[in-house]
Amino acid sequence: MTIESTAATTRSEPGAYAAAAAVNQSATGQTAKRTNVRYLILAMLFLVTVINYADRATLSITGPVISKELGISAAEMGFIFSAFGWAYVLGQLPGGWLLDRYGSKIVYGLSIFIWSVFTLMQGSIGFFAGGTAVMVLFALRFAVGFAEAPSFPGNSRVVAAWFPGQERATASAIFNSAQYFATVIFAPLMGWLTHSFGWHWVFGVMGGLGIVMAGVWMKTVYAPKDHPRINQAELDHIAAGGGLVNMDDGQKKAVSADSGAKWDYIRQLFTSRMMVGIFLGQFCINAITYFFITWFPVYLVQARGMSILNAGFIASIPAICGFVGGILGGLMSDAMLRRGYSLTAARKTPIVLGMLMSMAMIACNYTDLQWVIVSLMALAFFGKGIGALGWAVMSDCAPKEITGLSGGVFNMCGNLSSISTPIIIGYIIQSSGSFNGALVFVGANALIAAVSYLVIVGEIKRMELKT
Repeated sequence: MTIESTAATTRSEPGAYAAAAAVNQSATGQTAKRTNVRYLILAMLFLVTVINYADRATLSITGPVISKELGISAAEMGFIFSAFGWAYVLGQLPGGWLLDRYGSKIVYGLSIFIWSVFTLMQGSIGFFAGGTAVMVLFALRFAVGFAEAPSFPGNSRVVAAWFPGQERATASAIFNSAQYFATVIFAPLMGWLTHSFGWHWVFGVMGGLGIVMAGVWMKTVYAPKDHPRINQAELDHIAAGGGLVNMDDGQKKAVSADSGAKWDYIRQLFTSRMMVGIFLGQFCINAITYFFITWFPVYLVQARGMSILNAGFIASIPAICGFVGGILGGLMSDAMLRRGYSLTAARKTPIVLGMLMSMAMIACNYTDLQWVIVSLMALAFFGKGIGALGWAVMSDCAPKEITGLSGGVFNMCGNLSSISTPIIIGYIIQSSGSFNGALVFVGANALIAAVSYLVIVGEIKRMELKT
């Protein structure tokens, strides 16, 4: 019996697959030592996502200097911040389709290369001024967003293929926590580059680093059954836990030959109460994310009087807490699952607790002490990290036939807030002259996310498509 045929018939019955694997092992008289190639794959997901989020944050660090040098208003900067989100959302369905059609390796690798080239090009906007600078920068940010569209659906797809269910939340939390690690490492670096050499260097360094990473990805990442370093024992372990090791078998033909069914599958996603609740929750969680990677450094400079250099370093403190919280959230969820809690309880508990903690940022409106402000933001980011398990939930519940497309829909819905959040906050600041309303707005999104998981989502389980 081959792993391909066994996994195809027993994905929903891990115990049956484990029994079949045991028969194979007894027939040979020995049990091979299991490789751990999936951890190498996870390390690559982490590193690529660090670069991904660092490239998104380049403008938040350089923004105050660019806006002053090129005469860009707060409202215009809000629209420029949102450019990434417009393209990122528009690219989700094509990105998810491409992942299912051509696989994660090639599509993701090209994505890394292309977004890095457009990041590099943003260093040239100093040749323009006024409205022209706004249009050029908007266009380049738009291009970065469209190129990055396959990244997180790709992450989710790789985790679903490479990790068994009892390891999935931790794996998803690790790659998702890269967004905080990116701030920890690169916010101080980008602040120092801006202060010492000028903002142009930020885009040059980050774009060049991404181009190098694209080459590393192509040399390192494969589908489970194609990886030259994996052995049968690890494949058995992944498949026995529900890992979709044969995800791509027959998928290319199915996706290309039945494009009409694709739209019916998307319709089915939006008729599922569980999926709608997950989509809404991710929209609100991402509102917190995009506050931190767009307006938060600006808040430290404009509302709290910090220098660009200090803001870069101070911004890393909440990010460290978010990174720790992100890892703990995944570990907590998988630990609950191993101890007998239902999948629903194991996933929802960290999400709800984390979102309630994120509301602590509202208290910043009632103090002028910088250490208190930083502490409250650190607590909020820690909570956001704990609750950021949406991608683990998607790996658990996405229909196995359209894992990439489902991830694209999920990410599209979640990243609508990447458009709305920067614009809304920009107008709040411009109309009120204060960040107070902005913090209330972000805190309210955290509350809605918690309510969505508690009230709307219901039982978390893998969705079955109707054909």
